[in-house]
Amino acid sequence: MDAILKAVYQPYKWLFVFPLMSLSTFFHGVLCMVVVLFFGADAGNLVAVSWSRLACIVVPIRVKIMGRHNYSRDKSYVVVANHQSMVDIPVIHGWLGLRIKWVMKKELKKIPVFGPACQSLGCIYVDRADSGAALKSMDEAKNRLFFRGKITGGAAVLFFPEGTRSRDGRLLAFKKGAFRFAMDAGLPILPITIRNSRQILPSDSLNLSPGEVEIVVHPAVDLSCCTVEVLDETVSQVRCTIEHAL
Repeated sequence: MDAILKAVYQPYKWLFVFPLMSLSTFFHGVLCMVVVLFFGADAGNLVAVSWSRLACIVVPIRVKIMGRHNYSRDKSYVVVANHQSMVDIPVIHGWLGLRIKWVMKKELKKIPVFGPACQSLGCIYVDRADSGAALKSMDEAKNRLFFRGKITGGAAVLFFPEGTRSRDGRLLAFKKGAFRFAMDAGLPILPITIRNSRQILPSDSLNLSPGEVEIVVHPAVDLSCCTVEVLDETVSQVRCTIEHAL
């Protein structure tokens, strides 16, 4: 984005985008909790998709998805993706087409309206400083995926296995939690590379700009034959797959 366009964009960002998205987050958050209460989490997910798409339209952010043939909206996955920006959340939730339950740090639960709304959708809050509490959260998450002994199609749990946003764009080391969760739940890993989101909104910044985000969906990885002994190798292979497409 050249200097002239960026300068012109600043008043639009401060006078329109940020105020509108604050109101939208409040409205959609309250609506989501009401809809989940009366119609269930799947209906509430449609509200979350609406919020996500509105955010992309308002900025605006163009979203390009490559590799749609590598997944089905009727199947369930444990999604693992790189994380460079807060933009990653509306981009993934609004356009991937899966009913996503996010694994989020517990601090986000305290955000008014947003935190309770995410909880109503079945998102999983994890205390990263307490391994015992984190394991308990994962067990509860597995229970939410099952309905009458089966996993409902299209439900997905999404992890950012780096554990935090990358500040310089380089892919960080992966934690194993997502992969152990997938093994225990009997679900394939769906690796995703998110490109260009850092250029739209860098970490720890309000330097928002319009642009295009690319989502590269890689072939799913079956963990049914994976054992704890070879888990490190599987984690490394998935990380290489995501990093290669950056």
